[in-house]
Amino acid sequence: MVKRISSSLSSSSSNKLTGLTQAIKDKTRQLGFVLAGVTSSESSAHFDVFQGWLDSNRHGTMDYLASERSRSRRADPKLILPECKSILILALPYQKPDLTGFQKPVRSFPQIAAYALGNDYHDAILPRLKEIVQFIEEQVGHPIPNRYYTDTGPILERELAQRAGLGWIGKNSMLINPKAGSTFLLAEILLGIELEQDESLVTDHCGTCTRCIDACPTNCILPNRTIDARRCISFLTIENKGDIPEDLRPQMGNWIFGCDICQQVCPWNRFSLPADPALAPSIPLPTLTDDLILTSSGFNQRFKHSPIKRAKRRGYLRNLAVVIGNVGTEDDLPFLEEASKDDEELIRDHAQWAINKINRRSGF
Repeated sequence: MVKRISSSLSSSSSNKLTGLTQAIKDKTRQLGFVLAGVTSSESSAHFDVFQGWLDSNRHGTMDYLASERSRSRRADPKLILPECKSILILALPYQKPDLTGFQKPVRSFPQIAAYALGNDYHDAILPRLKEIVQFIEEQVGHPIPNRYYTDTGPILERELAQRAGLGWIGKNSMLINPKAGSTFLLAEILLGIELEQDESLVTDHCGTCTRCIDACPTNCILPNRTIDARRCISFLTIENKGDIPEDLRPQMGNWIFGCDICQQVCPWNRFSLPADPALAPSIPLPTLTDDLILTSSGFNQRFKHSPIKRAKRRGYLRNLAVVIGNVGTEDDLPFLEEASKDDEELIRDHAQWAINKINRRSGF
């Protein structure tokens, strides 16, 4: 009798866990997340890859990643939330990159990474994470210790997503899902309750394909599925706050903020899902050359709700000057001349580089 009662209680508890986990996943779908998975709060099994990446200085100037606090928390989620028992991983889709764009001649107008064509994803995702936490607390009837992030927390989110069954880490370091490609943003909620865990996705579906590696103009994709940030166009145009190395400027092509090339050529992105309405493109393209004379107030007003504000005016105009140097014409010289007199030395230097390049191309 005791064994039968114990077995019955165990079965009841398991059913409740399954029911709660499913209710949470249903809620996330109602809020627009297309993927949801649960993993444990166990320490990272691949922290040595991250450690080696840092030791090789492939994080560039992102020194915050190399701090002792950052390293230790990425190794063990419980250093972020000691009560953590489960981690809920979510994915919100953004605009599919132009999958034919890479096959066309370099365009004369600047390009922006697809995820940044809409409003800032932090503004779209964080309120939804808060709503999910509130939903879970309503379901269990009491407050729950929690932390939630979307690319701002000291965690290895792609490894956690793989552990939660959301996909595999591709050769270009992106998380790829067989039914959604890689055009989605990840978010995580660390929770102080047990949830039913999903099986990790261990199969590598990249196979022998090397399209992303072959297409990368700066050769920043490394053999161990990490990126040398110092050569990555996304890093150079966003996180990098200083000069763009002259030998890499021509390889930037027409990318002024981020880069989609490795995703444009990835065959799995033919399965990319429609963008969440909050992330639908809202920035008019093409970006005009006269952006080179944008004032600080003009920049802030135009990109108030855009991820592009991360680059700040000086970074955005620096990037734009390089792109115009790569694909511009003599018609752009008056704007570059004006930018070469800017108060910011960073803008002046890159504008002068662009002027020189156009003049050489024109035979002057």
